Amino acid sequence: MKNIAVVCGGDSGEYEISMKSGRVVLANLNREKYKGFLVLISKRKWVVLFENGEEAAIDKNDFSFIYKDSKIVFDAVFNAIHGYPGENGLLTAYFDLLNIPYTSSGHTTSALTFHKDFCKRVVQSHGFRVAKSVLINKDESFDASQIISFLGGLPVFVKPNNGGSSVGITKVKKLEDFQKAVQTALKEDHQAMAETYVQGREIACGVMEINNRMIVFPLTEIVSKNEFFDYEAKYTKGMADEITPAPISEEDELWIKTTGAQLYPLLECKGFVRFDFILTADELYFIEVNIVPGISEASILPQQAEFMGISLSKLFEMALENIMS
Repeated sequence: MKNIAVVCGGDSGEYEISMKSGRVVLANLNREKYKGFLVLISKRKWVVLFENGEEAAIDKNDFSFIYKDSKIVFDAVFNAIHGYPGENGLLTAYFDLLNIPYTSSGHTTSALTFHKDFCKRVVQSHGFRVAKSVLINKDESFDASQIISFLGGLPVFVKPNNGGSSVGITKVKKLEDFQKAVQTALKEDHQAMAETYVQGREIACGVMEINNRMIVFPLTEIVSKNEFFDYEAKYTKGMADEITPAPISEEDELWIKTTGAQLYPLLECKGFVRFDFILTADELYFIEVNIVPGISEASILPQQAEFMGISLSKLFEMALENIMS
């Protein structure tokens, strides 16, 4: 039996989603192979959470804990922290120092992909299309009309540069709303990104590498019933249609899957990730990559895996086998 730390929580607007993801992972681990422990990590505390409500403090010196007078060490970490510090490289760098394997991408890739502006620049430099954007730093003066003009006019998106789950994102339709949108984004991060609105179909592409073999999952089209795929649409039942496989042409399907397969090694991704694209009539735009995507039964990547006949339990086992073989 291998001891697995299912880390969850974090210190961002994605805390509740992360806690839910952690519990889903714990419930679906193969109990014949793994002994799972739910580990809450936040600025306030690092603790193992037990079903009876008890807690055990994590020793940060070696990421262990004491249980019934015995020291428990972990063989591997299943990273279920969306946002800070699980998705931005800080936590994975700590695990690298301790030589503890983990299911998500390394700290360099994590830091790059969490910083939307840096990630887009790298992707664009390799010939892939991205939406035009402008970065606004906290306490920095800016000319809203000039930025909107540069981005091609309204509407535009304003979002935290570092963040996920569409927390703090606004679709700006009026010039007078731009300032408020920037302030909303800056509540979540020290930088806000203003980005051109690209009208098209939102397509999610899951990719995973296991035993040096790449798997590209069936594509999913996301049709939000809100203005865009915001936090409410993502996590409220009935607020978005997630159609797997995406009803697109074979040519577009091959285009998107090939792009995802090219970006995965380019960005040095590990484990399962989800690329988000916008497909227009004649272009494919890279939006972002989620290196710790949602992993509940209703989340997009598990839906894609299920279409291939891969259960949650099997998907999680594949992720762990990939780092422990």
